[in-house]
Amino acid sequence: MMADWIVAATTWVIPLILAVTLHEAAHGYMAARLGDDTALRLGRVTANPLRHIDPFGTLILPGLLLLSGARFLFGWAKPVPVNFNRLRPQRLGMIVVAAAGPATNLTLATLSALLIHVAVMLPPMLQVWLGQNLLNSITINLVLAVFNMLPLPPLDGGRVAVGILPRSLARPLARLENFGILIILGALFILPLIGDRIGIDLNVFVWLVGGPVEYLAGAIYTLTGLT
Repeated sequence: MMADWIVAATTWVIPLILAVTLHEAAHGYMAARLGDDTALRLGRVTANPLRHIDPFGTLILPGLLLLSGARFLFGWAKPVPVNFNRLRPQRLGMIVVAAAGPATNLTLATLSALLIHVAVMLPPMLQVWLGQNLLNSITINLVLAVFNMLPLPPLDGGRVAVGILPRSLARPLARLENFGILIILGALFILPLIGDRIGIDLNVFVWLVGGPVEYLAGAIYTLTGLT
């Protein structure tokens, strides 16, 4: 039934919007704490999803992937503008601001696991719906945290790597930022298609993200008593 499908879809859409919204807000908040109020002045340090939603990246693309039965969801929010030159200390500030988003997702995944203990006390219908939201929230937030920490600009992990590496290595890595999204899309969509044609598993998303997500999920379930 259409109503059942809509209810099921909300258990993915709601945690996805919360995850990307708070991820971006965390970048802006930390930047403001370290000297750059650009995002704050633009109203991006907020939990209001309307300030962060990218119509295509947050809604249309994940919706199309969900409808098509894709093996994974992929999307993005509007990047929070940060003037890294205003951060103090600058290199450490860049690392902290970049890491704030994935750290927020890890926190949300842990809180979601803890809230499952509350969900089981609710009436049966609400228990099932909220429980599924929370389980999906754990998955979505862990995927966002791990994926964004891959060391490739413009991902957060790329900026962390640029801040940590010696300048001789950081500069060429930083130059990849203009091409990073093309590399990511090619790795996510084109390589698996090529692999299917030649009979080789080229799903790098599963290799680089799937394993760490499973490990972190197991650790969170254990720490929160869900095993």
